[in-house]
Amino acid sequence: MSKAHVFGVDIDTRHFIGGNRIASAETYTDLSPIDMSELGQISRGGKQEIDLAVQAAKAAFPAWAALGPEGRGKLLFRLADLIEENVELLANVETLDNGSLLRSHRRGVMPRAAMNIRFFADWAMNQLSHPDFETRGHTNKISWDPSGVAALITPWNAPLMLATWKIGPALAAGDTVVLKPAEWTPLSASLFADLTIEAGIPAGVFNVVFGFGSEAGAALTAHKDIARISFTGSVPTAKIIAHAAADNLTPVSFELGGKSPLLVFEDADLELAAQLAVEQYDNAGQVCLSGTRILVHESVAAPFAEKFKERALKIKQGDPRDEDTDIGPQIHPVHFDRIKGFVNRAKESGASIVMGGSENQELGGLYFKPTLVMNPDPLSEIVTSEVFGPVLCMQTFSTDQEALAMANGTEFGLAAVVVSGNREHAEQITKNLVAGTIWVNCFFVRDLRAPFGGSKKSGIGRDGGTWSFDFYADVKNTVYSPNGWKE
Repeated sequence: MSKAHVFGVDIDTRHFIGGNRIASAETYTDLSPIDMSELGQISRGGKQEIDLAVQAAKAAFPAWAALGPEGRGKLLFRLADLIEENVELLANVETLDNGSLLRSHRRGVMPRAAMNIRFFADWAMNQLSHPDFETRGHTNKISWDPSGVAALITPWNAPLMLATWKIGPALAAGDTVVLKPAEWTPLSASLFADLTIEAGIPAGVFNVVFGFGSEAGAALTAHKDIARISFTGSVPTAKIIAHAAADNLTPVSFELGGKSPLLVFEDADLELAAQLAVEQYDNAGQVCLSGTRILVHESVAAPFAEKFKERALKIKQGDPRDEDTDIGPQIHPVHFDRIKGFVNRAKESGASIVMGGSENQELGGLYFKPTLVMNPDPLSEIVTSEVFGPVLCMQTFSTDQEALAMANGTEFGLAAVVVSGNREHAEQITKNLVAGTIWVNCFFVRDLRAPFGGSKKSGIGRDGGTWSFDFYADVKNTVYSPNGWKE
């Protein structure tokens, strides 16, 4: 079967290459994390399919680049409109495929996917510029030229939204694209491919190859005709990609793991702090930005913990299609076992599990209870490694210096949350935190104009606004002399 029948529609499970659907000899099974039901058999691509996709993208590149920002923008605006027209379908399919909340997909995630496409198309047309400047009477003019074929490898926790975060600037910059979506969540990428054709985007400009990282992903990142590689995922996988890219000196952009701190100071509004801390369980903890290490000043630790537990125990876990569900399942049995392993090892080492700590017996399947580990060993893996599940750790500190040492004490530096009632105090703390994004008295406020990325092993490069185009384009400086002109 080359179709997955989901939400009343047939979704093609073959690759999308050069505007055509192409099947592989082998397939793999796509499961819904909600109930482990089979959604479809997905084509399992490898080197042969990647070669076809890259060559299709390479052939389509000159004409797509020649359209210019305005020509590309018209088609991308139409694509954004089509995403908005299909929000209900996309939201339902994505929820079945990755287990995230349907209400979130409807109200935020899918509209954001459309926004990603529209924003970067508009930025290329109207915002991508740099003032000319003079050097000894010579004029410098900065421009952004299309670079070629972009390889995009995207994660499963917000499949379409995070894919369009890369697709939008890549296509707007004039690149053509080969997308390798996460193998656990392929369906929305297939629907998106259909929308590109409906929008009038020429065949070969956008291509999708399904499959596993060790097969399709490895062939894609090692391909000599790839001009850019953008990857969101784990540090170990990024290292493999970096080795492959090095052979061709292919530029890479990595958005990697996080083990972010949420710092609660003695001057904090504890109601706000507790609310923000509980929000870290969003998407069943499968959010790279989550502040999973809650660091609390010892003077307010007890009342904060009480307020936190009061809120956290009200979280409703269940079917993500239900409107009143707060968090759903984990993505896959392999990932569920990984989370369970982290928690079990923490228990065995003597850590205090004061909430959750096991699968939800009432729901069964892939539902892991929201978990709080109290005062674990600072050097233990539950503190230093990314669990990527509904598992938070709470530790205490006595001074700002100790808080900063703890906050900056992992190999990651993706994000941080600071809760303080004193602006000057908060500003002093943020100056000394190592993180790509810091939220003060808030969480998950994102603007596509802002740079986004990680410090240390949380990534390489920045996305957002012109930063995205600095990666996907070849930035050129042309210097004009005041001499030699005949007209």
